[in-house]
Amino acid sequence: MAGERQERPLRRPHLPDLHIRLRSELGRIDEQLRAMQSSMDRLQGLLDAVLAISREVELPRVLHRIVTAAMDLVGARYGALGVLDASGERLEQFISAGLSDEERTALAQAGLPRGRGVLGHLIRYPDPLRIDDIQGHPASAGFPPGHPRLTTLLGVAITVRGEIYGDLYLSERLDGQPFDVHDENVVAALAGAAGIAIENVRLFERIRVGAEQFQRLLLPTLPDLRPFTAAAIYRPAAEPSQLGGDWYDAIPLPDHVVAAVIGDVVGHDLQAAAAMAATRNMLRALVFDQRGPPGAILAQLDRTLETITNNRVTTTTLARIEPEGPGWRLCWSTAGHVPPLLVTRDRHVVYLLGEPGLPLGVDTGQPRPDHSRPLPPEATVVFFTDGLIEHPAHPIDESLSELAGLAAVHAGLPLPEFVQALADHHPSDGHDDMAILALRTPPV
Repeated sequence: MAGERQERPLRRPHLPDLHIRLRSELGRIDEQLRAMQSSMDRLQGLLDAVLAISREVELPRVLHRIVTAAMDLVGARYGALGVLDASGERLEQFISAGLSDEERTALAQAGLPRGRGVLGHLIRYPDPLRIDDIQGHPASAGFPPGHPRLTTLLGVAITVRGEIYGDLYLSERLDGQPFDVHDENVVAALAGAAGIAIENVRLFERIRVGAEQFQRLLLPTLPDLRPFTAAAIYRPAAEPSQLGGDWYDAIPLPDHVVAAVIGDVVGHDLQAAAAMAATRNMLRALVFDQRGPPGAILAQLDRTLETITNNRVTTTTLARIEPEGPGWRLCWSTAGHVPPLLVTRDRHVVYLLGEPGLPLGVDTGQPRPDHSRPLPPEATVVFFTDGLIEHPAHPIDESLSELAGLAAVHAGLPLPEFVQALADHHPSDGHDDMAILALRTPPV
């Protein structure tokens, strides 16, 4: 009709075009999901790295963990951490990772980096540094002989209490790409957590040193025990701020008799250390005063502690080495303690097993068995606490066997070096303090 508007039919989208747009939109959504998943994975990796660093309680392990964690986060082939000296201008320590044995050997002659080139640039200007071509950077000074040729670098400063502690360096992404802003951000976040971890470990170390010094003040200096030789060693627990209750003692008595004591008060605190000191002094007085067998002396000690102290449970071994004809005899009694170890001159090793008594502080009415056996010339008797052998991942029998093998290997050493070897290569996890006392009979 004239004047009336004629409606035109709607055009339907061309089906192939719709498919293209839909595919494009789905691709964009997929990319966003992948990016989100990558961000979540990276965040989880950062959290895992921070937790791994915070678990370490020794500074060298913390520093090495920082380097390897940063390498894992960004997929770097090489990593290093340069620790600055007191002046803040030079490196006093350089922890590296990713180098092959051949590369380390080749660089051994070069010594510590001198803080020149791009490493020195980050020392002077501690802002995050990202370089796509090291050789083309204005601060580049080349590489020493034997150094792997590097192209890319990501550097981030680590601060502790507002001062630059050192610089974290990463180089060569495994995928061949240069480091990007996401790498920089995640490594900067790790560096912040690393600074806190370093400060915590340094604080723990100060506490540990103080606790160890206090503990050592409670332990005796071994007297002259001739004709026997003797050596002792104490190692604090790896956990900071934990005082221990381990102690040892060796006492020369009349008639060429020597008394040896090893003990462990339950607990890791100031009260345990105080109880250890009181128990050691009481036992020393009883050993001087009484000439009875070790079991009788331990029984008297148990009754005394029950009467005059708020005594803690304590394990201990008291032994006497006495002349017998041309040789010697060992007499001992054990109050819930690990058995002594006997190592002969020809490296035969045996644990001195016998019926153990109850630990001190459990039941004073129970008998305390005594045991004895002859000692050959140049035999070594090793008394130790359970911190030397306890490991949560290993059965106690396995640790005892490992310690016996270790004693056999080092049996020919002079006694101070012998106890040092046992303390250095012990089968425990190091999370408890340990004490070792060794006595060696004279030659024929």
